[in-house]
Order: sequence, then structure tokens, then C-alpha cells
Amino acid sequence: MEPIIEFKNATLGYGQKVVLSGISFSVLPGEYLGLVGPNGAGKTTIVRTILGSIPPIAGEVRVRSASGSALRIGYVPQRDTIDYVLPYTVREVVMMGRYRKIGLLRRPGPKDRDVVKQSLAHAAVDGLAERPFRDLSGGQKQRVLIARALATQPEVLILDEPTNGMDLPSRISVLDLINELHQGGKLTVIMISHLLDDVANHVRRIALVEPNFFQIGHVDEVLTAKNLSTLYQMPVDVHQMHGSKIILPGGRSHGAQ
Repeated sequence: MEPIIEFKNATLGYGQKVVLSGISFSVLPGEYLGLVGPNGAGKTTIVRTILGSIPPIAGEVRVRSASGSALRIGYVPQRDTIDYVLPYTVREVVMMGRYRKIGLLRRPGPKDRDVVKQSLAHAAVDGLAERPFRDLSGGQKQRVLIARALATQPEVLILDEPTNGMDLPSRISVLDLINELHQGGKLTVIMISHLLDDVANHVRRIALVEPNFFQIGHVDEVLTAKNLSTLYQMPVDVHQMHGSKIILPGGRSHGAQ
């Protein structure tokens, strides 16, 4: 199986400012990958490179579908980057996901309306379609932004801190939705999060991202106390309880396993 995203010895950054260097990894169709690391470590830089917002400074980055055509990517930004002042309805927000395909100056057609209807239903927010987006709860807003990304009919879904600032029931609900889209919808998923428990118990592979420390692999191989203590420069414990990983600040040394 050919990768749909591939970094080969890539140096990433902005202009002459290097954020990450020597980055090599690939993403296969159908994967669920987590990107974790401290704030400012370079996670968003990786995503912006995948989206084509910034080119690599050096090395090679290839993004393509399995057929060799342009890869369709649905991007879910952090909620605090969205303008809540404008009085858009939920349906109007989700329709924004169709603008790249239909053009800003053209009216949506029957197919666009059908795709929006399906996307609302997949994200379980069809009952909120006429509600103002700004009046929704954090969990509801996140589902609407996921529906907007689904309206692009993506092959890959990229989510930036999808559960940040949510209470526990909302976090679980959104993570369950992402799992459903990955497994039932066969979507390739890349999730950025600083909430290690969320990532550890949902993704299949994980990348630890820091300018001088980049490692990628299966969750059980990478998400160890030793690696996390090195990444965050503090003792971190990794526990297993009732089949789930629990990650806590701890008293172990950096050599802990």
C-alpha cells in the first residue's frame, strides 16, 4: 500500500526560521495518527505543511491520493480560531465546506445541499441546522466544525485540538464520533492534541513532536514513561487501568520504562 502523505528528511519552518528538521514519516490510507508534544513544538507546522499552507524548507513532502490525484483533506481548526460574531446558522457553517468546490460567487446546487445534509447527519447535528452557530455549546460547535470538514468529502480528516476546553462527557462524545468516522467511514485521521490520555486511547500510531526529539510508531512502543519524560523534561508515569492508558506527572526518573 502506497503512502498518501510522506515526509523525507524534511526541514520545516517559516521563511528562514527552522522549526523542525530531519523529519521522516509516512501515513497510509486508513490510518489513525496522533501528533502530541508541548505547545510550540511544531505540531501545527507539520499540519500546515500537509495542507500546503507552507512549503518545506528542505527535503521532500509528498501529499497525494491513492489514485495519484490531489488528496482531499478536511481540516478542523481549533474552535477559538473561529469568528463567533457573525450570525451564521449551523447549516451555513457546514455549507462553507463546499465553497472550495463550488466557488465563492456561485450558488450551492442540489448536490451541495445533499452533501451538507449528510454531513450534518454524520456529525449528529442535523437537529441544530437552523440554530445560530455562536449559541451552541463547545461540544456542539466541535461537531459542526467536523460536519463542515466532512462536507469537503475528504479522504483525510485532520483535527487540531478537537477536545480542548471540553467537559468529560463532551470529550468522550467527540472522540467517539471521530472513532466512528475512522472505522465506519474508513477515513484516514490525523489528530493533534496535548491531552495525552485522549490520544493514547484512540489513535493507532503516535508521533512525539519536539524540535530536538521526533519519534513515531505504535502507541505502545512510543508512549512510554521514558519517552514522555524526555519530551516534556519532567517525570511522567504511564499506567494501565481497565484496558486504558492513564498518563500522569510522576516521580520516576527519566530512565523509567
